[in-house]
Amino acid sequence: MDRTESPRALRIINSVAPIRICDNGGWTDTWFARHGKIFNIAVYPYAEVQMRVIPSISARTRITIHAENYGQRYTIDKPEKGAGRTGEGGYTKHPLLEAALEYMHIPDHLALEISIYSEAPAGGSTGTSAAVSVALIGALDRLTPGVMTAHEVARTAHKIETEVLRQQCGIQDQLASAYGGINFIEMEEYPRAVISPIQVPNSIWWELERRLALVFLGQSHNSSETHRMVIRGLENAGPEAPQLTPLRQTAGRSRDALFAGDFAGLGQAMIDNTEAQRALHPDLVSTAHQAIIDTARAHGALGWKVNGAGGDGGSVTILAGADMPRKRAMLQAIEALNTRFQNIPIYLSRAGLRVWEAPAE
Repeated sequence: MDRTESPRALRIINSVAPIRICDNGGWTDTWFARHGKIFNIAVYPYAEVQMRVIPSISARTRITIHAENYGQRYTIDKPEKGAGRTGEGGYTKHPLLEAALEYMHIPDHLALEISIYSEAPAGGSTGTSAAVSVALIGALDRLTPGVMTAHEVARTAHKIETEVLRQQCGIQDQLASAYGGINFIEMEEYPRAVISPIQVPNSIWWELERRLALVFLGQSHNSSETHRMVIRGLENAGPEAPQLTPLRQTAGRSRDALFAGDFAGLGQAMIDNTEAQRALHPDLVSTAHQAIIDTARAHGALGWKVNGAGGDGGSVTILAGADMPRKRAMLQAIEALNTRFQNIPIYLSRAGLRVWEAPAE
């Protein structure tokens, strides 16, 4: 349905949620690890959702989804559990969005027009899909009598991805988007976790923000047979697999270094985490990742982290040294390596999920 043909909106609900970078301890927030420790940083660019709530004008509640990044606008009937679903995972075009709409039980008397957008590249290994899911669930929650906590939103987003869509997914991305800030996450027993926000003086916060950079490889990461092979190996080895120990350790080291304002210590934890990923399987740190790492090292960077699980594509978080002209020269040199490599401007996000209403038009 075209916006100009829509009935007047009853409500306009907006929500945003940050992505995450520098996920030291990743792979230990999974069902096969069973317990883990993760450090991550929530950053802008956000995933954005705007939802126009309008009266239903037919016997069926209609939902229009405008996925701006994909240039897609399409309308579906209100999802009914198990009824008439087609395509991947039983849904049509965007399974994660449609599964969230089904799970959240939209009132029958309402229709929705939902626009979804993010400046973060899809497939960047920065939890963009989790941020979209958290923002959408947060907006949909405004249609119900209760108000979900940040933890409940994150748990719901994770449950949809793992239990409804039956995808492999750790817990950290949803928590980072829901809580924002810099976090140390202790997963006591999958999927239960305790979140400890890392509060530092503004001088450390500002300096960290100034030194961090996010480089996108220009192609989506591929959760391919390499990832399945790693998962099979870790599943067979059990939660105390020796490959997981150094990953768990980098999270606590990152936390302690940041509290102390020790950027060299944080950078070394990032490097060690990336090497621990490589030890899981050499293909998790690709030749493109390595080219970026080599250039960062040559320009005095203190650390680098292949974001997410690694593999083809995705992105790298870089922690530069104190010299900002040298950081800018580094980023120019990285982008000169390959026309697809792209520096993504980032800013630390103190806030996680934010939901508010705008005046109806």
